[in-house]
Amino acid sequence: MTTAATELAAGDPAQEDAPAARSRRGSGGLGSYVLVRFLLIIPTVFILVTTVFFLMRSTGDPITAALGGRLTAEELAQRVSEAGYDRPLFVQYLEYLGNVFTGDFGTTLSDRRPVTEVLTTFGTATLELAVYALVVAFAVGIPLGRLAAYARDRWPDAVLRVFAILCYATPVFFAGLVLKLVFASGLGWLPVAGRASTRAEIELQFLDDPTGIYLVDALRLGDSEVVLDVLEHAVLPAVALGLLTAGVFLRLVRTNVIGTLGTGYVEAARSRGVAERRLLRKHAYRPALIPIITVIGLQVALLMGGAVLTETTFEWKGLGFQLAQYLQARDFVAVQGIVALLAVIVAVTNFVVDVIAALIDPRVRY
Repeated sequence: MTTAATELAAGDPAQEDAPAARSRRGSGGLGSYVLVRFLLIIPTVFILVTTVFFLMRSTGDPITAALGGRLTAEELAQRVSEAGYDRPLFVQYLEYLGNVFTGDFGTTLSDRRPVTEVLTTFGTATLELAVYALVVAFAVGIPLGRLAAYARDRWPDAVLRVFAILCYATPVFFAGLVLKLVFASGLGWLPVAGRASTRAEIELQFLDDPTGIYLVDALRLGDSEVVLDVLEHAVLPAVALGLLTAGVFLRLVRTNVIGTLGTGYVEAARSRGVAERRLLRKHAYRPALIPIITVIGLQVALLMGGAVLTETTFEWKGLGFQLAQYLQARDFVAVQGIVALLAVIVAVTNFVVDVIAALIDPRVRY
């Protein structure tokens, strides 16, 4: 027996450790990838906060922008001096950064509330609406994308592709107005605006330690009428915002399912006589969902932008609604705080999505 054969029979340590080495390299690759993606959150938020700060100050100090014309020159100068807005801009910027990193976003100028209180009070409403919209986007976009791929180049496919374009291209506020006109004012099936009726909101306010997420609080309350009331108020804004993302999901699923149906392993299964419906369900559908995960982060940014118009259209008292109010009042302190929180939400969401994508598809790590 040769030396090589003897070593192989005895068990070559290099051969035995190869799988373990590959596992260690994979773990190291994932760990490095997660660390790098996490560290990228810091410069992303920093750049966005810095950009918003200087854009807001390009028109002057916040007090003059918000209260100019309503105070005398002496009162205005006193308020500006007390707030420190007469100091050099770079000194104000450094102080603002220091306060942001300690969780202090200042006090709103229009209603004299801590910005952190505004964020915690109205942020849950925006989060609830975003979750509803994602549910609508998944429920509409993914099944219809699968149907479009199955009916490729036939009339259902053409209709669904036009539908996807309309979903993405239609302004959110216009879709919201149409939905209100048809289902609220015309048919009277659903409420016109708000997160809940007055009766339901009063009951939810008396709940111990409310979360601010009405559906969760209604379920904790245990009143089926309140739960139904909350869901009815959520339908139209969720559909208006969710269809914006549903169009993207529909086209992604259709394109990727069609691409997967042309791969070698699907062709091999087809040659064995596997039915097309089974090929679609078992072999092509699941791999096509991976790209959906990778674009969810981008869609969250789209949802945050659409939430401003959706909440304003339906008077949904969330961060988007408040942002519009503060912009009208030229309350730049509040605007800076809200935009900073939205930047953090988008950055963290993209980080989570990147990690999930790396776990599903190891090629992403490299």
